[in-house]
Amino acid sequence: MIPANVLEDFPILNQRDKNGNRLCYLDSAATSQKPESVLLAMDQYYHTCNANIHRGVYRLAEEATAAFENTREKVRAFINADSASEIVFTKNATESINLVAYSWGRENLHKDDVVILTEMEHHANLIPWQILAAEKGLRLEFIPVRADDLSLDLEVYTRLLELRPKLVCMSGMSNVLGTIPPVRQMAADAHRAGALFLLDGAQMVPHEKVDIRDIDADFFAFSSHKMLGPTGIGVLYGKQTLLEAMPPFFGGGEMIKKVYLRSFTTNDVPWKFEAGTPAIAEAIGLGAAIDYLNAIGMDTVKAHEDDLTAYVIQSLLTVPELKILGPTDGNRGSAVSFTVNYAHPHDVAQVLDSENICVRAGHHCAMPLHERFAIPATTRASFYVYNTREDVDRLMSGLDKVHRLFG
Repeated sequence: MIPANVLEDFPILNQRDKNGNRLCYLDSAATSQKPESVLLAMDQYYHTCNANIHRGVYRLAEEATAAFENTREKVRAFINADSASEIVFTKNATESINLVAYSWGRENLHKDDVVILTEMEHHANLIPWQILAAEKGLRLEFIPVRADDLSLDLEVYTRLLELRPKLVCMSGMSNVLGTIPPVRQMAADAHRAGALFLLDGAQMVPHEKVDIRDIDADFFAFSSHKMLGPTGIGVLYGKQTLLEAMPPFFGGGEMIKKVYLRSFTTNDVPWKFEAGTPAIAEAIGLGAAIDYLNAIGMDTVKAHEDDLTAYVIQSLLTVPELKILGPTDGNRGSAVSFTVNYAHPHDVAQVLDSENICVRAGHHCAMPLHERFAIPATTRASFYVYNTREDVDRLMSGLDKVHRLFG
């Protein structure tokens, strides 16, 4: 069970508006709030050992380097990777996917090669492949979302694998639908067809226990800021042999062993992909976020969110003229998107904001998915460890106000 006093760990959630309403934050799928321990860890770095890493031999630099690399080991353990050298620090999940596209993709994909994606992808796992397809003449194919239960159509996936794709790229949890595909099965199917498997875990890692060796993804991308950590740092996991064979993505300091006027030799992985001064304080903050989640336990996080998600769906189904875009039962994520016939999602969000309730309105960086269902935008409420049933009740009260104003 999530500790009853968890709200006390998140200073921002103690805010109240002019009417005395406590902040009700329901937009964790966009970015999560940060516990005090994460803020203090970053502050401590700047106060006690602010120095560049991997270069200096003085005490401050060595302490900073140790703290930075300690987070790499925490990430490795958190997703159960084989080695810390398989953990590359990036700016966010978007940069992680772009790294794969422009390093592995440019080296290994050629004209008419097939890349399989899904209709529910975030733009971050769509646009890099569109750019590369236009540059190299690739063929992009898409697994459709089923209209009946909002799952991926695995029969179509089986047929697409007969095209002998080079790569399958997909999200482990839709940031709009909440759909959770059977990624372990789909990775195994991709490998049997001779393809590599890239998994976008941005919505997955914060909410459930991940064992990347069990899933057997070749590449895995996620962001710190969606899992209680700071913005500005993300992770790319890649299998060691793949990372070693890939050319560097950025050039500069740290990613080299030797530099001559007309040539250079690259550093070992993962540093080959970490050119320049990295986000040191942010990495330390990510380490503190992992500590916080480990203290709660990811099984506890998932059980808490499953309870909240079931409660909010049960509540929303009672609202007249409201339609949920996503599964309404079974295994799904805690991001719940919906529409009401009598109000635009932006109007819904503004009315809720007047009650100090934060939700997202728009296409959530998934325009093709909204076009698939002929919906210009949705309202999305997304939940995390610091949310309670009281927050769901606040949402329902706010939606009642929307109905009174527009319905």
